Parts: sequence; structure tokens; C-alpha cells
Amino acid sequence: MREHVYFVYILASRRNGTLYTGVTNDVMRRTWQHKNDLVKGFTKKYGVHILVWYEVHGDIDAAIMREKQIKGWNRAWKLRLIEKNNSGWNDLYSRLLGKITLPEPPGSPSLAAC
Repeated sequence: MREHVYFVYILASRRNGTLYTGVTNDVMRRTWQHKNDLVKGFTKKYGVHILVWYEVHGDIDAAIMREKQIKGWNRAWKLRLIEKNNSGWNDLYSRLLGKITLPEPPGSPSLAAC
């Protein structure tokens, strides 16, 4: 049986900037889509492209529940969550390249080409 992995993630426009929280089964592909403005809406409108935090879940219901929990938090709590493990607000997408090996869906960029 194939193990499923889900990610709850936070993107930012810049340090202490606009934040976006989401859930996905492929954090690399989804972040790439946000970075390239392929996702219409909030992240494109406000230039929210930096992956600053993520968490891995093995169950989609748990991931969705966590996403909703974080979305309900006030801004100060979200900032503390990010800064707990990423005080420099580094783009984790760059750090993950080559560290996560998930199958690439059709039409997604090759991680080796990035």
C-alpha cells in the first residue's frame, strides 16, 4: 500500500509580510506554482512566493484540520510558528530541492532542471 504524505505550509511575501496558509500533497510542485503565479487569487495578487514553513502529515483529514487551525490563529502566533524553526525567513523551497523525492505529476517542472 502506498503511503500518502500531505503538507500544511505557509508562504510569505517577505519577512513579516503577507502570509498564506495552504495544504497540498506535493509541497514542491505547489510552491513552484505559487512562485510562478500559476495559482490565481491571493498569492498572485499579493506576491506571496516564499515557502517559510511546512509540516508533514500522513493523513489528509489531520492536515486539513491543522490548516484550518493555523488559519484561525492571530498573526502573532503564525509569526512565532515560522520563527521557531526559520528565524531568518529563508525560502525553504530552495533547501528542499533534491531532498524530497516525490513522483512528478505530468506537466510539473523537473526538480533537476530547477
